[in-house]
Amino acid sequence: MIFLFALSSVAFLIALLILYWLHTQAWLDIQTPHIAPPAAGPLVSLIVPARNEEKNIRRCVESLLTQDYPNLQILVLEDRSTDSTPAILAELAARNSRLVIVAGRELPSGWAGKPHALYQAAKFAAGEWLLFVDADTFLHPNAVSASLASAQKTGADLYTVMTEQITGSFWERVVMPLVMTALSVGFSPRKVNDPTTRDAIANGQFILIKRTVYDAIGGHEKLKNQIVEDKAISEQVKWNGYRLIVADGRGIAQTRMYTDLPSMWEGWTKNIYLGLADKPAMLLLGAFGAFLALMAALFMPVWPLLGWLWYANGGGYMAMGVILQALTVWVVLLYFRMRVNAQMGIPRWYALTTPLGAGVFAGMMFTSAWKVLFGQGVTWKGRKYDPKTVR
Repeated sequence: MIFLFALSSVAFLIALLILYWLHTQAWLDIQTPHIAPPAAGPLVSLIVPARNEEKNIRRCVESLLTQDYPNLQILVLEDRSTDSTPAILAELAARNSRLVIVAGRELPSGWAGKPHALYQAAKFAAGEWLLFVDADTFLHPNAVSASLASAQKTGADLYTVMTEQITGSFWERVVMPLVMTALSVGFSPRKVNDPTTRDAIANGQFILIKRTVYDAIGGHEKLKNQIVEDKAISEQVKWNGYRLIVADGRGIAQTRMYTDLPSMWEGWTKNIYLGLADKPAMLLLGAFGAFLALMAALFMPVWPLLGWLWYANGGGYMAMGVILQALTVWVVLLYFRMRVNAQMGIPRWYALTTPLGAGVFAGMMFTSAWKVLFGQGVTWKGRKYDPKTVR
């Protein structure tokens, strides 16, 4: 009996330490506050790659056209879509001459789709700064003005922001908060912003980079086989001695990454797979973390129940102690998850679905690890990628 109480006590202490550590990594110290739009400024080329984006492209482009920054070039690379994306873009361009549509060419061998799209669009860009924005991202009218001012203030050569994540469906609200917590642990913003470390990450939904720096690191041609091109370009920038800044951009940009569980599963298993394919140590650590998440998902609901059963069968004060330990861990977990949900605009009660979300996240992690270990490719935007030619 003492052994069971001791085991529960050890689990109790470990759980509290892990929960505290997991939820104190997302220090987005650098903000991107709204500013009064400048009267003049360097030309910024705003570039959006679009392939089969009929659900998002209208809202995205309309948000670009409402920017209050006075010196802006707007380019959309139409990447051979097979849905109504071209028709929507043609309609928008006919109504506003500021919008330039660039017709994408066929994907060459050895290239991943998004780097090739951005490479083509960048050739048309005339700006001193390039702002790459994903088609599922929607900008506040002050986004360009605010981000450029913050980039100049911080001395950034590449300025990227964590956007506000729009979550509309049940599964988005269950899984996305856990994914964002995992990202903050794997890539601590403070470490990324520290020029003395090699930690590097960028959010491809919003990347502002000096044109001179972009050209100096070889642009997207240097990254042509990288599906997770945002992380790759951040590494090229930081590892070549330029200043990389990741900031809080929740006031200037929103993103709706996925709308259901299948698209979320495809997208995140792809990201995890390609982000860890060439880092076996990180892959093993991630798989171990996924295992712990799965075990927690299975054990957390059972822990207080086991204590209650023990108490009902004469466990006395030690059984009551186990119940109190389990409930305390639950209270701490719910407190932290409610805070995360509130920051993401998700109803607080979704914290109760944490075990379910942890199980799904573990499944995505294990699937990615399986793909890496057995050399399987990934499918993205209707294109199949061989791991031997792209990463």
